[in-house]
Amino acid sequence: MAKGYWVSVYPAVSDPEGLAAYDKLARPAVLAGGGRVLSRGSRVLAHEAGITQRAVLVEFDSFDQAVAAYDSEEYRKALAALPDGYQRDFRIVEGTG
Repeated sequence: MAKGYWVSVYPAVSDPEGLAAYDKLARPAVLAGGGRVLSRGSRVLAHEAGITQRAVLVEFDSFDQAVAAYDSEEYRKALAALPDGYQRDFRIVEGTG
């Protein structure tokens, strides 16, 4: 079964305290959903149109598990903690197997 991944990039972090409030709720929600944080705010080397701002990569045992974790009540609470107007590029991606 192919793994599932959350890939998120933050074009700008204008409210670090708001992001910290989200992180405080998001991490336990991700872990409860079976996710493993592979990278969070580490170094980024961007090519082509990529950006070097904060990037997060989370692995799940399956694509369906990744979707279910995103749709969970716990993660919805984390999303509600993001400040208004916060920008991020978030995707759920299926691995190749």
